[in-house]
Amino acid sequence: MVHIWRGLDEVPDDFGPAAVTVGNFDGVHRGHQQVLAQLERTARESGSKTVAVTFDPHPAQVHRPDTAPDLIMGIEDRIAALLAFGLDAVLVLHYTLEFAQQTAEEFVKNVFVDGLRASAVVVGHDVRFGRGNTGDLRTMEELGRKHGFDVVVVEEFTEKDPEPTEPADDGEERRCSSTWVREALDRGDVRTAAEILGRPHAIHGEVVHGAARGRALGFPTANLAHDSIGHIPADGIYAGWLLDAAGTRWPAAISVGSNPTFAGVARQVEAHVLDRPDESPDDFDLYGQNVVVEFVERLRGMVAYRGPEALVEQMKVDVDQARRILVGAKPGA
Repeated sequence: MVHIWRGLDEVPDDFGPAAVTVGNFDGVHRGHQQVLAQLERTARESGSKTVAVTFDPHPAQVHRPDTAPDLIMGIEDRIAALLAFGLDAVLVLHYTLEFAQQTAEEFVKNVFVDGLRASAVVVGHDVRFGRGNTGDLRTMEELGRKHGFDVVVVEEFTEKDPEPTEPADDGEERRCSSTWVREALDRGDVRTAAEILGRPHAIHGEVVHGAARGRALGFPTANLAHDSIGHIPADGIYAGWLLDAAGTRWPAAISVGSNPTFAGVARQVEAHVLDRPDESPDDFDLYGQNVVVEFVERLRGMVAYRGPEALVEQMKVDVDQARRILVGAKPGA
């Protein structure tokens, strides 16, 4: 049985022993996945259950709300992504300024020792925890010896960086991180983001009514609500997929931005499903559905055209290019 606990008070008294890992896990990228794979191996060797401990809200949103980065994924998607790796449980701890005042030892004793009966804790070399992030790997190892759990250290997972700081580096190795994913998305490089994540980046949202300009131009779009969840990439046109509420995955050309050809348009995400299976727009109604939009490749930046006619011609080119890209792309991978 898989467990999702929203606090230590929900953990059963008889749960354990447990192999535990802890982190923000924003994006559940390939670096996180390496930790989760080691967690599973450690648990199997010791006969323990597997638990990932994470925080909601993200600590940065509590300590520096004005400058906190946009999250790659929401908490529910994070939980689902963690559980997809076969964990026995995810423990979500409510993060507050009061919670952050725990010393390193108080945190370890409350969560790992008393809460989860940890037999092992799996972490990276850069682990930090406790008040002011004063706890580090050495602290964790000392506390492990004191409280009777093993500490297993995972090596960093790296990828070649296609946008190195120094051009002469020609794609130097870089540690996979949530920060790197956000950097890639902010420049529209969804291909690199997918390499780091191990899957296409996605956002989730409800399809709402827009100005219907796309339909009038012959390219009807599903407009996502402005409170959609997930880090929105840089403005531009993308090839990708739309996953509807029924679980059907449709190839799509995706627009992100304010569409500068028309004045007064707010920034939005809208997806035009390619080769729709109907002649009547009413036969393919996505309004009110919660959908997922996945980004495969950026086609171009956002451009202001002289009028609707020039825009339509470019949209035809975009759709053809998106179709060619998606024919050879494996959905969701």
